[in-house]
Amino acid sequence: MSDTIGGVTTRQAGPDDAVAGVRPRWVVLPESVEEIAAVLRACAERDLAVVPAGGGTKLHWAPPPERCDVLLDMCCMNEVLEHAAGDLVVRAQAGVTMGALAGVLAGEGQELALDVPFAEDATVGGTLATGGPAGPRAFRYGTARDLLIGITVVLPDGTIARSGGKVVKNVAGYDLGKLFTGSYGTLGVIAEATFRLHPLPPGRRWVVARLDDPAKATGLAASQAEPSAVEIDRPAPDAPITLAALVEGTAAAGRAATLRDEIGAGEITEEPPPWWGRILADEVLVELRFPPAATAAVLDAAGPTGMALRGSPVRGRLLLESAQATEEGELAAAVTRLRAEVEAAGGRVHVLAAPYAKVDRWGQVGSLPLMRRVKERFDPGRRMSPGRYVGGV
Repeated sequence: MSDTIGGVTTRQAGPDDAVAGVRPRWVVLPESVEEIAAVLRACAERDLAVVPAGGGTKLHWAPPPERCDVLLDMCCMNEVLEHAAGDLVVRAQAGVTMGALAGVLAGEGQELALDVPFAEDATVGGTLATGGPAGPRAFRYGTARDLLIGITVVLPDGTIARSGGKVVKNVAGYDLGKLFTGSYGTLGVIAEATFRLHPLPPGRRWVVARLDDPAKATGLAASQAEPSAVEIDRPAPDAPITLAALVEGTAAAGRAATLRDEIGAGEITEEPPPWWGRILADEVLVELRFPPAATAAVLDAAGPTGMALRGSPVRGRLLLESAQATEEGELAAAVTRLRAEVEAAGGRVHVLAAPYAKVDRWGQVGSLPLMRRVKERFDPGRRMSPGRYVGGV
């Protein structure tokens, strides 16, 4: 092997480059879409498996790859290519961190309305590739997938494809933005993304209160105060639940007072609580999705896990997190029990991160045959992050 792959800067991989415990042989650092394409063509010729990487904040999420020869480090693709402030649109390379992007947009009084965990280090490409979890304001603004209006990807054979805004070459019959969001790098490499923006609101207020009845949280979805987000935090199963609700825009202070009256208690602040929109520990991370009306049942089901709980009852999305992993069999049994109870309430359980192979991360997935056909269509050689997605895709 030469000092470069596809003529692109390459170095030997070290222990810190491991992907969920699997160490690659080389790390390649492309600086353009064309260089990504050259790398993937070279890897296709040599049957080398490739895993794209952004800021590395979620490389331990998802199962380990079946093999990983090349880690495609996107750190050098870190430019905001276009900010059409008048059109509320931004186009950025995949290696731009969400924190850096927020700084650029704030200079024009705008924002990408995503509350991304690890925002200072998480990248545009990594945020899309992992597909979430969406932050608090997804209740009002939607997820990264909803705000994405254009994408440039490089397919495993080196083909450059674009869809949405500024289309040059498309893949007939596929919405690449929706397809690649949440794909964990198993279909190709996200190189650039174009997003719809929002103006920064003129005011923000949070109402923070102890919560004795989960129904109070779900009822706020229809509040006349029009909250942008309603979150709860329970740091331990026997701890009280804290509710935090955000109102944005004009007359934020007055609307926050209305919201506090509806809750019946609470403090109005200009800053969020320290846990707002954050993942504090993700050695084990479990996502729960459920009908908001099932919030009380889901909270009861989550209690025996002993894990911290945080998320949005009005969206039916909660995260369980732990800084320590229990014994493998114990964790697998806890996930099985939790999944049965949450599914009985109409929900789903997805294990985002766990250090064990025998933990069932996904449960039953009805669309698995379709996902396998899409994988075969885009990556028949199974070179892109093989095994990192549902069902070993």
